[in-house]
Amino acid sequence: MSHPQLADRGAVVTGAARGIGRALAERLVAEGARVVVNDVDADAVRATAEAIGAVAVPGDCASADGVDALVAAATEALGRIDVWCANAGIDHTRPDSLRLPDEQWAQMLEVNVMAHVRAARALVPGWTASTGGRFVVTASAAGLLTMIGAAAYSTTKHAAVGFAEWLSVTYGDQGVVVQAICPQGVQTAMLEQAGALKGLLAHDEALAPAAVADAWVASLDDDRFLVLPHPEVAGYYAARAADTDRWLGGMRRLRSKVAEVAEVAEAEETT
Repeated sequence: MSHPQLADRGAVVTGAARGIGRALAERLVAEGARVVVNDVDADAVRATAEAIGAVAVPGDCASADGVDALVAAATEALGRIDVWCANAGIDHTRPDSLRLPDEQWAQMLEVNVMAHVRAARALVPGWTASTGGRFVVTASAAGLLTMIGAAAYSTTKHAAVGFAEWLSVTYGDQGVVVQAICPQGVQTAMLEQAGALKGLLAHDEALAPAAVADAWVASLDDDRFLVLPHPEVAGYYAARAADTDRWLGGMRRLRSKVAEVAEVAEAEETT
């Protein structure tokens, strides 16, 4: 049985060629939504669309021109956009992320933050003037806590959650439902490329992307803002707020353990 919040709705999912984005799009189709999938990987997103029964609109979902083109193409294909899943995200984490070049910081800010701002700018005025809409940000537990070794990723995901909070505060009483999905480790290429952080991210289980989509659909029953596929994150988030200095001390100890694991792994690779 289709979820009443999704049946016959027009939905767009960015970063939908694979991983969480593909899982969200597939679940939307299963729930009776009409779906446009977007990704910069044109061949992969077309394959996804064909496999799940969606419409592919390849392209850049972050730039101002790219967002406008995607909104226009999706509106033409769907008639109306009711749900926008701002799922696309990138990570340029490196061992010493303080030295990450400015251009990579800028790229992550564009995709992980400004893509959301630009999409909301294009969609929200129409939503508030009619029957509303749903804006869903795929952030990360890193946006509520932090991710060891990943300065730009943590910063941009905090900004993504912050923007979503602002959007909810400002337009939540005008028919715009805003949600932030904040998982820990998920079985995606990003997790596989996490190196020494992989074990930490998968500590509370590395979920299949479909499990993240399941958690989001379950959240529609009460339209809760924070969608936590790993329920443990709620406890970590509460502990961080209750005693931030103690939490930071624990994170520093955890960072030392991660550094030890990385050193051992590096030594094994060179022997």
